[in-house]
Amino acid sequence: MLKVDNLSKNFGDFTAVESISFEAKDGEITGILGPNGAGKTTCLRILYGLLKSNSGAAFIDDIDVAQSPIEARKSLGIFPDQFGMSERLTAREQIEYFAQMHGLTGKALKEALDRVIDDLDMSEIADRKTEGFSQGQRMKVTLAQALVHRPQNLVLDEPTRGLDVMSTRLLREQLLTLKQQGHCILFSSHVMQEVAALCDKVIVVAKGKVVAQGSPQQLCDLAGKEQLEDAFVAIIGSDEGVAA
Repeated sequence: MLKVDNLSKNFGDFTAVESISFEAKDGEITGILGPNGAGKTTCLRILYGLLKSNSGAAFIDDIDVAQSPIEARKSLGIFPDQFGMSERLTAREQIEYFAQMHGLTGKALKEALDRVIDDLDMSEIADRKTEGFSQGQRMKVTLAQALVHRPQNLVLDEPTRGLDVMSTRLLREQLLTLKQQGHCILFSSHVMQEVAALCDKVIVVAKGKVVAQGSPQQLCDLAGKEQLEDAFVAIIGSDEGVAA
């Protein structure tokens, strides 16, 4: 489970996140939806420890990220908004590096690598250098890095950005499989169809604040709209936020 409680973050005089609170539960996919500059990425970066909040707290499986960052990250997999990797390494070496960062060694390390490569159908590219990889292949490596240590929780920031149809489809299938296995999945997205199809719960953020939350259908009902995109526009266009 992931939780943020009254979280705020300022950059100088600019307030990026203001008193945000929400939970993402095990066995569910929770989406964060909002326009550019709404505070989505800032919130996620606080959750996985890249930024420190000015006030409030973030929890991973009830562990305070600020108080016990190393312990908290043991049960967290991170799929960042950019597929950064060393092109001099093979896919397997790239994944191995992240596995070792999480303390895997020896037989456990080999088994973890073999498992995640098999789960993501990566055997054909596992021992190739990542230089020249397509966006879809890079996505697989990045996802494998996030999953190799079998975290309970997965955080993804704009995961389908730049992916083709088949790669996007594969990623969605993997997220649904992880959900069925009881994992907690939290991701940000601009793609309404993706959010509507995948999410059990949606957190709508605008101007650094949570302005609505609920299932896609609840948000549509709340705004009196049939489509999530129309509901989203109606909700963030309101001067006063609403919560389901």
